Amino acid sequence: MAATLITTLCSALLFAASAFAALQPRVPEAYLQNGNFEEMPNPRDLKKTKLIGKYALPKWEINGLVEYVSGGPQPGGMFFPVTHGIHAVRLGNEASISQTIKVKSGQMYALILGASRTCAQDEVLRISVPPQTGDVPLQTLYNLNGDVIAWGFKATSDIAKVTFHNPGVQEDPACGPLLDAIAIREFYPPRPTRVNLVKNPGFEEGPFPIFNSTNGVLVPPQQQDLMSPLPGWIIESLKAVKFIDSKHFNVPFGLGAVELVAGRESAIAQILRTVTNKVYNITFSVGDAKNGCHGSMMVEAFAAKDTFKVPYKSEGKGSFKTVSFKFKAIAPRTRLTFYSSFYHTRIDDYGSLCGPVLDRVIVFPVVA
Repeated sequence: MAATLITTLCSALLFAASAFAALQPRVPEAYLQNGNFEEMPNPRDLKKTKLIGKYALPKWEINGLVEYVSGGPQPGGMFFPVTHGIHAVRLGNEASISQTIKVKSGQMYALILGASRTCAQDEVLRISVPPQTGDVPLQTLYNLNGDVIAWGFKATSDIAKVTFHNPGVQEDPACGPLLDAIAIREFYPPRPTRVNLVKNPGFEEGPFPIFNSTNGVLVPPQQQDLMSPLPGWIIESLKAVKFIDSKHFNVPFGLGAVELVAGRESAIAQILRTVTNKVYNITFSVGDAKNGCHGSMMVEAFAAKDTFKVPYKSEGKGSFKTVSFKFKAIAPRTRLTFYSSFYHTRIDDYGSLCGPVLDRVIVFPVVA
């Protein structure tokens, strides 16, 4: 009897340990070479802040007007939010920096970078890893001290040339995106299970911040599920959503969750395999990140022809609630979409957007 009890307890502990291990980020992030720009250029390659020469920035190849700057107040009343070190680079009109890195062919990756605009409202950062390219809009500042952004790609060979480019042409040629840290992380494609049709339902596979960022990581708009740095999910909105981790925020379950930070302009979706005319149950949790986001919130969910509205009153204490609904599939594929009905800002920083937290999305067929 005692031996059986001990065996049962050991099995339970092993199961708990393996479950906890499964939640851990399997591959740590790593800076690109001189990814935080703290390896300084030779003074001979600098003219004030302007880098002179294609290889003036150590470990990087540059083209066009690229400045090597320090964070803090600048001449002319500007302020550069360099929160991940001391130095950063600013990309002028049509300027770029690039680096060739080793990758694994067929593997999914996310580039995680500290980036922000400096003066123009319509600044854009173009990221490319051939044959993939994408434009990340920087006109919205989600945090006054700079944002962290993730961008996904799939490697097509064992080496990849990563390029960050400013495609804009501003009146002031010195305007342009500011980059202060760049890292990379491997991803593994999530799959649905027999008990849940949703891939990456608890957001446990995501761009965990290497920078010890207390602001979370923005996932830019128009990121498709195959390449998204939030694997399994489509960012189909005009604005970004924010990936948050349990180290810096209150997360309902596990290590990761999503904060819907831009109202109806901040939406995520996933396409599920369903059986036409079959009824399904959907369960998900809504809460706040304990980050100063107060007020009356509303998360709306859409599946097939059904709409679900979940009100949530946030007191900023990190609480959450779990809700369940049913929907009837009308096709072999069902798009499941979530967004926040309202806009919110933090009470301690009205310049920082915030919103309700979404976690643990479960969809399974209802047994007749």
